[in-house]
Amino acid sequence: MSITAHLGNSSRRIGLGLPAVPPRAPQGVGFLRGTETFPKAAHHELANAQLRRNIGKATHTIRAKRLKVTGELTDWEALRDSGSAIKTDVMNRLPELLEQLEAAVTARGGVVHWAADANEANAIVTDLIRATGSTEVIKVKSMATQEIELNEHLETHGITAYETDLAELIVQLGHDKPSHILVPAIHRNRSEIREIFLREMTGVDPGLDTEPAHLAAAARKFLRHKFMTVPVAVSGANFGIAETGTLGVVESEGNGRMCLTMPQTLITVMGIEKVLPRYADLEVFLQLLPRSSTGERMNPYTSMWTGVTTGDGPQSFHLVLLDNGRTAALADEIGRQALHCIRCSACLNVCPVYERTGGHAYGSTYPGPIGAVLTPQLAGMDAPDDPNATLPFASSLCGACFDACPVKIDIPSLLVELRHQKVDKAGMTAERAAMKVASIAMSSARRFTVAQKAAGLGRLVAGRKGKISTLPPPLNGWTAARDIPAPPKQTFRQWWESEEGHAAIAAASPKPQPEAPPERPNSQLEVSPGNPEADR
Repeated sequence: MSITAHLGNSSRRIGLGLPAVPPRAPQGVGFLRGTETFPKAAHHELANAQLRRNIGKATHTIRAKRLKVTGELTDWEALRDSGSAIKTDVMNRLPELLEQLEAAVTARGGVVHWAADANEANAIVTDLIRATGSTEVIKVKSMATQEIELNEHLETHGITAYETDLAELIVQLGHDKPSHILVPAIHRNRSEIREIFLREMTGVDPGLDTEPAHLAAAARKFLRHKFMTVPVAVSGANFGIAETGTLGVVESEGNGRMCLTMPQTLITVMGIEKVLPRYADLEVFLQLLPRSSTGERMNPYTSMWTGVTTGDGPQSFHLVLLDNGRTAALADEIGRQALHCIRCSACLNVCPVYERTGGHAYGSTYPGPIGAVLTPQLAGMDAPDDPNATLPFASSLCGACFDACPVKIDIPSLLVELRHQKVDKAGMTAERAAMKVASIAMSSARRFTVAQKAAGLGRLVAGRKGKISTLPPPLNGWTAARDIPAPPKQTFRQWWESEEGHAAIAAASPKPQPEAPPERPNSQLEVSPGNPEADR
């Protein structure tokens, strides 16, 4: 099946569900690939003690709040099942639902644009803003626009975008990158935020201190003028309802409500996987999302809009439906499960790897366990020395992310599948050669015995210290972060056949116990069919 894609005045076809695998997100544009592998990036981040303290405190706090509010619901697991089932239905009917969404938005005065990748999405949004004559735009927090690096693209065309979410504003003014899905500035402390505001924000009191309320007030003063004067806003969308053409954004600060109601033109960039079939489906997701993300029973601000209403809110509404590798992920029968993600960040808050390395080590808009799955699927990982190829290995596979996910994405299984895909396409590598040798050695008792004897030579390498600290390539990966103990003088089989082994086995064997004498029946209460006392 294919969908008509309207890009400006031209139209073309974007294929969904075709036999050929759709293209991944283009390289060189957007924020879906780091500059170094995860192990190298994580090594840098682990040295940042302040980062580890900040992330540790924040994730533990959010995790505790989430457990409290989810524990209040007796049907929490049923809600998770419902959310998972709805998202599975969406993936099975995505082309149909997107066409239904387009028709509903158009019928209510909106304009729908289809963007196959980041380049097209950036061009569409830039042209729409230029058409208004504005050189400024206010933005609601949007991971889709971070993914395509819209702000950077607009800047090259003389358009300034202002993030209005406080954490996003901190990241933007600090010329930084987000490190968390929910709390993008989680890696910054109050002193750092104060310095950023004093350095980058106009009209700030030089005596600004580090009190959170005072920092928030400074940001509020800076943004209020923008809310009142900038005529164009760009938003993301948590959900898009195919049945009615309704778009929804949930947030906690009220900045989203201002951006969605004050400007004359509203441009929403939404990943195609965010569509839901029915308005009634919000009943499920508006319970799952806030509890899983912020540990709240509901979001302070839930804004929904449908097309254009004369005299109320933006009078020009554009919806940009973004693919950017999503149909490539959809084509993977196993990996498509990652598209169920509702961006709650629950998996990040329970992940021991993320807690220690932070989000920057992942080199993508999407960090943590879900990022380790989603990023390689959107942008690919097959290029030589591709940093994305290391992301599926950035996990202990402990399963905490699966337990926390509100829509039951089996992230550990997806990570294993991506590892399999990477190894399968890698050809003959040193690791594969080593596994081949091990397979041959274990294929018979005789070969295994010979291999054990050969392994005993490792005692010569270990020397007196009894540890092997360095091995030559390609085995040096094992000793880069750990020592290998020297092989024992005896193998288990040799010990088993030795006198010492026989003695140990005999000592551990249970000794026979003398038989107990048979019990004598009670002379006064003898069991017999004719004794009524025995039946009591």
